[in-house]
Amino acid sequence: MAFPSSSPYVIVGAGIHGLSTAYHLALELKASGKGDGRDIIILDKNGIAAGATGIACGVVRNNYFQPAMRELMAHSVEVWESDMQAYSYHPVGYMQISPESMHADVATIYNQQQAIDYPSTFIEGEADCTKYMKGIFHDWQAQGITSVLHEAKGGYANNTKAMYGLASKVENENIRIISGVTVTGFTRNEGCVTHVETDKGNIACDYVVIGAGPWAKSLWEMLELPATVSIKGADDIIHTDIPMWIYWSLQEGTLGVDPKLQVDNDGNMPPVIHVDSNAPLYSCVDGSLVTDEMWGIYYKPDFHFGGVQGGAAPFPVKTHPDEVAVDPYGPDSPEFVVGAEFAHMWVSALAHCQKRFEGTMPKFKDEPSGGIGCFTPDSFPIFDVFHDNAYFIADSNHGYKMLGVGKLVANEIVTGQSHHLLEPFRLGRYEQGKLHPVSSSPFPWS
Repeated sequence: MAFPSSSPYVIVGAGIHGLSTAYHLALELKASGKGDGRDIIILDKNGIAAGATGIACGVVRNNYFQPAMRELMAHSVEVWESDMQAYSYHPVGYMQISPESMHADVATIYNQQQAIDYPSTFIEGEADCTKYMKGIFHDWQAQGITSVLHEAKGGYANNTKAMYGLASKVENENIRIISGVTVTGFTRNEGCVTHVETDKGNIACDYVVIGAGPWAKSLWEMLELPATVSIKGADDIIHTDIPMWIYWSLQEGTLGVDPKLQVDNDGNMPPVIHVDSNAPLYSCVDGSLVTDEMWGIYYKPDFHFGGVQGGAAPFPVKTHPDEVAVDPYGPDSPEFVVGAEFAHMWVSALAHCQKRFEGTMPKFKDEPSGGIGCFTPDSFPIFDVFHDNAYFIADSNHGYKMLGVGKLVANEIVTGQSHHLLEPFRLGRYEQGKLHPVSSSPFPWS
C-alpha cells in the first residue's frame, strides 16, 4: 500500500495512548456522522508497543493522593473492565501497604475513594494490619506497617498482549497502522499544523495527536513549544525557567520463580502488592544494611513475565535532558537498565515482606530490564491542545494504566468540548498555581 500523502487525523505513536485514542476516535466519528476509522492513520518509528508500553509492568490502580488522578483512574479502570479478554486484564485488586508516616495520606485516599464509589477497604493500626495481611499471605512479615488500603478493583494487564488486543480493535475500525516511520517535524501555517513531516514523506492533515511516551520531549521541540515553564508556588511566587522535561530511570525486574509461588492462602492469584516502608532494609544475602531511608516496592505474579515481576522507586537521571539518549530504548540501552544494586534491594525487600522469598536472590533474572521515562515538572501528565489542532498526550510515565485517556481525548477532539476529567492536566496549571497535591510516598507518581 502506498505511503499516504494526507489523512484527516494523524496519530503519532502506537503505544497505549496512540492506539486507544485512534480506536475511540473512530467510534466517536462514526457516532457523530463525521467520519470513521478510514480517516485515521497511526505512525510509529518502530511498531506496536515498541516503547514504554511494551515493557510496562502493567499495573492498574486507583491509589493516588491527587483527587484528579483518582477520578481519571476510576474512569480508566472502567475501560479496562469493558473487554477484559481482549485487554488481557486481570482484575485481582491492588494493595497499598504503608508506614505511619503515610497513614494520613492513605486515609485521605480511602475517604475520597468512598466519595466516588470506588470500592476499597482500609485497615489501620499495626496489629490489625498484620492480622489482615496474614489472612491473605500466611508468611507476611513486614514490620512497621500501620495502614493497608485494599482496592477491590484494579489489578494488572499483560503489557504487549493487551496492546495487540487493542490493535485488533483499531484495525477492525479500518484504521491504518504504519510502522517504521519516523516523524521528523511539523509544517505549520498561521499557527495550525498542516503537515506531519516524516522520513518517508510529508502527510497533510487536519488534526494531529501525539502520544510518544519517553520521546515526548523531542516531539514537543518539533512543535516549537516552550523549553521551560513558570510555576506559581503555594507561596504565590512565580518561579521561572523551570525545565519542561526531566528523565527518570525506571527500576523493574523479574524473579524467575514459578508465578504460583505467590498465590494467596486460598491458592488464588493475589492482588498487586505495593509496600512503602521506613523500616531498615537488610540484605537477604548477607544481612548487611541495604538502606535505612524510606523505600518502596511493588510486585505481582505474572505468567507473561515468567515469574514474580515488579519494581522499586525510580530516580532522576542526572544528565541534562538535552543530552539524554532515549534511543536505543529500554532493555536495548546499555545506559538505562537495572543492575545488581536494584536486584539486591528489590529481592531483599520481597524477603522483608514475605518469608517465601528468602533465599531467592539467585533466581533473579539476569536480563536487561528497566528504561527511562520522560517526566513533566510536577511528575503528572499534560493533556492539552497546542497550535489549535495538535493534541499532546504527555503521560509523565503514568501511561499504561491510563487506557481511558484515549477515550476522553477522542471525545474532546470530536465534540470540541473540554472534559472535566482532563481539565486539571492542562499546561496552564503551572502558571496558574493549580498544582496537584504532593504525597509523602517515595514514588514521584503517587
